[in-house]
Amino acid sequence: MTAISTIKFVVENDSFLRLIQVVLDPCAPKERIDAFAHFCKHDTPDFDGWCEKIRAQARNVYPAQVQLVDNQTDLQKNLPGAAVAVVEELTIGASEIAAAGDSLRFVQKYGFTTRNIDADTCAKAGVKVLTIRRRANISTAEQALMLMLALARQVTQNANLISIEQLKAAGYQPTTYQRQHTPNGNWARIPNMVTLYQRQLGIIGLGEIGRELALRALALGMRIAYTQRTRLPEEVERQYQATYYSPEELLAASDFVSVHLPRSPATANFIGREQLSIIKTGSFLINVSQPNQVERHALCDALASGRLGGFGLDTFYEEPGNADDPLIKFPNVIVTPHLGGSPRWNSLDDIEEVIVSIGRLLA
Repeated sequence: MTAISTIKFVVENDSFLRLIQVVLDPCAPKERIDAFAHFCKHDTPDFDGWCEKIRAQARNVYPAQVQLVDNQTDLQKNLPGAAVAVVEELTIGASEIAAAGDSLRFVQKYGFTTRNIDADTCAKAGVKVLTIRRRANISTAEQALMLMLALARQVTQNANLISIEQLKAAGYQPTTYQRQHTPNGNWARIPNMVTLYQRQLGIIGLGEIGRELALRALALGMRIAYTQRTRLPEEVERQYQATYYSPEELLAASDFVSVHLPRSPATANFIGREQLSIIKTGSFLINVSQPNQVERHALCDALASGRLGGFGLDTFYEEPGNADDPLIKFPNVIVTPHLGGSPRWNSLDDIEEVIVSIGRLLA
């Protein structure tokens, strides 16, 4: 077996961060390597070639020992002797720095917000904190924006309806305008379309994906409101031109509401019957987070009553779902099959950037 170098990585056991083990650690389980090859096949058929490409760019860190950790206790236990710690949600503070001793050189945040990392303590210990603006998060924000636009402009309901017969069959009353007097816009007479300009977008959870969405919505001239458990510093609010609301205020006042909460028991059914009873009538609800954060039966009732103007969901309640599910029978509902972070290259490029950057800094 190839000798393992003295470089040790301690990596939070996130589904994508496991790729660091697959690429760098010769002791990575074969079933994990095969699972990722299968996972990437539709976008990256030569997964082994991709791994070799990364190893060639990071020869000074390959092969390495990569220890995956599930929780804070596991992290502290495995930090001694580690040169690199890679975390997404786990905390790096004084006790973790102390546990690592003098070996730790880099803390890589799998993201760009560092609220879970004590930067001052790291700096005093000579440990450099690295961040990455994740492409998969940007893609997920694009997915949310796409759902907003598609619902507002009724794209899925009306795509490819170009003949009188098709439009009448869909329930419309197409006409011929007097062109010597009027324009010819919307000769199909499709009602109730909405623009995003000057509408309020309420973001529930202005974390990394929520902030990426805010940047894109600002470019369209939307007003940004947000709510979350802890209000953000003023400088962050200014950066994203975001106004803090209570959850109830945000739901009652926003034309579009987009959910961006972490996966946890506390966020299950975060939007239920009570929240949908106060949401602004005719508003559009978007969920590119976890499906169970919007209570399913209450959602169907809000759509049936007309309270909601539309609903966009990426990642269905079951994967795969049922083609006869009542939710997808609503014409103002768009569900996509877990495409938010796609294409696969987004996450592969994120991991490549993490490994190659650390390799160059350790050289």
